[in-house]
Amino acid sequence: MFAEAVEKKLLLGIAATEEGPEAPTEQQDVARGLENLPVSWWPPEVEPAPFQYTPDHVIGPGADTDPTQITFPGCICLKTPCFPDTCSCLRHEENYDDNSCLRDIGLEGKYAQPVFECNTMCQCSDHCRNRVVQRGLQFHLQVFKTDKKGWGLRTLEFIPKGRFVCEYAGEVLGFPEVQRRIQLQTVHDSNYIIAIREHVYNGQVMETFVDPTYIGNIGRYLNHSCEPNLLMIPVRIDSMVPKLALFAAKDILPEEELSYDYSGRFLNLMDSEDGEKLDKGKTRKPCYCGAKSCTAFLPYDSSLYHPL
Repeated sequence: MFAEAVEKKLLLGIAATEEGPEAPTEQQDVARGLENLPVSWWPPEVEPAPFQYTPDHVIGPGADTDPTQITFPGCICLKTPCFPDTCSCLRHEENYDDNSCLRDIGLEGKYAQPVFECNTMCQCSDHCRNRVVQRGLQFHLQVFKTDKKGWGLRTLEFIPKGRFVCEYAGEVLGFPEVQRRIQLQTVHDSNYIIAIREHVYNGQVMETFVDPTYIGNIGRYLNHSCEPNLLMIPVRIDSMVPKLALFAAKDILPEEELSYDYSGRFLNLMDSEDGEKLDKGKTRKPCYCGAKSCTAFLPYDSSLYHPL
């Protein structure tokens, strides 16, 4: 019932290197010391373009809710662990297992289920196993130049299936501001705007728009794949504004590029009725993911491009 569509487009550049990745250093950190672990880049002599780094969402123009404001009450699990029968943060079942792996990450579900973690107001321990995304990066990651996709993001160590990898964080925007920014873009500009649409019980749709173009985190470097190794899940902790958390959809090997499906469909074939043209005759951007099921073009959400 949640996360029907996710949409993001990246400007595709051309860069290549035959060298392997190197371990991060204190001097080389895309995250500027704001994450648990430094995030290096490769090749070291070509630094990614600067932007204001934030590990969490920040409020942007037109947003209805400040994502940093604490709005959820806490659970009262002071003497007992957090279980679904007694913990107010666990609505249906436990979110994570004993190894901090997301439980519901099978291929049978078309849409992801919502996740609520224990929060700042909860009386449970900081070691509660319903606290995963809020702990931040746990694996060494690296920004690197790809052959055809510009910058990408890869892991420098093994990541087991179900583990939290990183967030997609940036400015939370109102829809008019999303349209304004998109209207100002040229064909040569990157568009990192992502739209999350969540279907709630009464038939309404909750929309969240995030743009890490100017203020964001390493999630902005993730490329699309038609057969991704990451799954995006809306995770709520202190606020109704969801954290856009990316979990390993399968075991991920060291030096493997990290990717997710921009459309929000998880390991499902894409519809191709949109063809090669966008509105007003603009050409769709090609997909270079290399998957056997590649649809040849990046996903496209026409609703974001309606005239103001």
